[in-house]
Amino acid sequence: MTRPTSRDVATAAGVSQATVSLVLGDKWRGRVSERTATLVREAATALGYRPNLAARNLRLGSTRTALLVVPALTNEFFARVYTGAARVAADHGFGVVLYPSPDGTGPARDPFASARAALDGVIASSMAADALAAIGGDDLPLVMLDSDPTSPGAAAHVNLAMADGVRQICTHLLDHGHRDILHLASAIDSWTFEVRADTLAALLGPATRLRTVRAELTVEAARTAMETALAAPHDRPTAIVCDDDILAAGACKAARRLGLRIPEDLSVTGFDDLALATAVEPELTTVHLPAEQVGEQGMTALLAVLDGTPWTAPDIPVDLIVRDSSGPAPTP
Repeated sequence: MTRPTSRDVATAAGVSQATVSLVLGDKWRGRVSERTATLVREAATALGYRPNLAARNLRLGSTRTALLVVPALTNEFFARVYTGAARVAADHGFGVVLYPSPDGTGPARDPFASARAALDGVIASSMAADALAAIGGDDLPLVMLDSDPTSPGAAAHVNLAMADGVRQICTHLLDHGHRDILHLASAIDSWTFEVRADTLAALLGPATRLRTVRAELTVEAARTAMETALAAPHDRPTAIVCDDDILAAGACKAARRLGLRIPEDLSVTGFDDLALATAVEPELTTVHLPAEQVGEQGMTALLAVLDGTPWTAPDIPVDLIVRDSSGPAPTP
């Protein structure tokens, strides 16, 4: 059987091909009666007609497809970013292809024979703009999420108020009397983690002791690093500020193995507010990052750029969610 065409639909509905194009392209209102539009849609359904998207894209010079590049799929944050981007894309007749870069935050490889031919634009989360050079080069618009806003090469940026999230953590801990704080930092070299480290150092100041320990972004790596850092009873911090909820879960695991109570002996804070934050016991005090909103704004920004409209927006607000993993500093 041959694939039904728009001519077949027109014949079945008793209308012209131009009318079929208007109705199935959702451009019929004010030009075609509702009865005729219904006839066309019913004929298309009965015949099993599907538009030839390849021919349409060739005609329009557009694939209506965006690529979302993320460093990994192991972090729930990126799945939520995709959900937000795909929701906005669907509302505008676009599709989103999710591409976990094989080299993490390093230079991303082109997943297609030619991204320029397969895509209308690229959205990249938590990476550097120069890491996307192989995907589309200067020919495809690039929207960067959670990345250095001063870096050249992107048509638009969407960022979270990361520094304010760190400020909220610092205020919370200082108000609870903590003056000896350990920063469990991600070993990943990226702008978003640099912002957290720089802000933490700037806000705590000389009156507070701040130490830094780095770990890979896994529970086990964080547990191992913290078991070493907390081993000396006379030199333990009273609070641990973690770059990510995954690191915080590892810190809590290390504390339990060393017989430390959270938060009585040690407060722990995270970043992201993943599902993990309420799965651990006690539940984790953490900064909530609205990842779906990041994805929504990223796709909205790309659509604006494709439409030739300049796009700017303030950083997306974040909120500290106080739970049971943090409390007053223990008395000496």
